[in-house]
Amino acid sequence: MASPSPFYAAVDLGSNAFRMMIGQQVVQDKKPVIQKVETLREPVRLSEGLQGMALDTPALERGWRALERFGKRLRGFEAGRVRAVATNTVRVAENAAEFLAEAEQRLGFRIDVISGHEEARLVYAGIAHAMPDPNTTRLVVDIGGGSTELIVGRGDTPLLMESVPIGSGVFSKRYFADGRITSHALQLAEMTACDEIGKVAHRYRESAWQQAIGSSGTARMLAKVLKANGLHDSAGGITYQGLLRLSVRMLEAGRIEQLKLSGLQAERSSTLPGGVAVMLAAFKVLGIDEMMTSEPGLRLGVLHSLMHQKVGTLLQ
Repeated sequence: MASPSPFYAAVDLGSNAFRMMIGQQVVQDKKPVIQKVETLREPVRLSEGLQGMALDTPALERGWRALERFGKRLRGFEAGRVRAVATNTVRVAENAAEFLAEAEQRLGFRIDVISGHEEARLVYAGIAHAMPDPNTTRLVVDIGGGSTELIVGRGDTPLLMESVPIGSGVFSKRYFADGRITSHALQLAEMTACDEIGKVAHRYRESAWQQAIGSSGTARMLAKVLKANGLHDSAGGITYQGLLRLSVRMLEAGRIEQLKLSGLQAERSSTLPGGVAVMLAAFKVLGIDEMMTSEPGLRLGVLHSLMHQKVGTLLQ
C-alpha cells in the first residue's frame, strides 16, 4: 500500500486577513492535484493599522497573535513544506522589519515579502491548477486589502501581470474612515481606482480575454452578498448591474454599521465600500460584463510551487 502523501502549508499574510491552507497531493483521473486538508483564517485587518506608513501597535499585536495560532498548528512541519508570504501592507510598512522579526518567531518559519509581480504569478498558478483550461484566455482580478493583481493567462501560462496599489481595506479606510457612506466618497473612490487601473488597462483590453475570474476574498464576498440579497441578474458571480444595486443599498444605509445585508459577515463589513468601489472600477475600465469567482488563488499557488519545488529537489 502506498503511504499517504505528506502535508504542505501555505500562509498568506494579507492586508485584510491572514490565512493558512494545508494540503496534500493526490491523484485524480490519473493526474496529480492538490487536495485541501484544512484552512484557517484570522481577520487581522493589518491595513487598518497603517498610521502614516507604519503599522500601529494594535495591528502588530493582532498579526503576531494570529501567527502564533498558525505556528501551533504547524508544529512538526519540515521547513521545506511550509511557505509564508506577506503582501502589500507589509511591503509598504516602514516598520516591516520590526513586525517580521517577531512574526517569524511566533510562526516558527521564515516569511517572504513578495513583490506584486510574484503575488500575481502565484494567484494565477492557483487558478490554473484548480481550473485547468488550455483553450480559454482568462482575465483574473484579485482585489486584496492593499493591492489588486490583474492577470491575463491562457492554460498554465500568465501572459500579462500587474499589481495596482488599490485595495478594499486601504480604500475603505481612506474614503469611509468615519463609517459614513456617501455618494461623493463612493464616486471619489471609484474614480481613483479607475485612474490607477487605467494606467495599465490598454494592454488588458487588447489581450482578447474570454472569461473574467475574481479570485480574492473580496470577489467571493461580493458574489455572496449579491446572491443572498437578490441583487444579481445572473445565475451567480458578479455583474455590473448587481454592483450598482449594491451601491444603492449602501447609500440608503448611510453608514457601515447600519448595513443590513444577508450573507455579509460583521468582520467584513468595514471593507465592503472600498471593495465595491474597486470592483466597479475594474468592471468599467476593463470592460467586464460578468465575473465568476474562484476560491483558489494565492494560497493554492503557493502550495503548487512548494510541491513542484520539492519534486524538483528530489529529482536532482
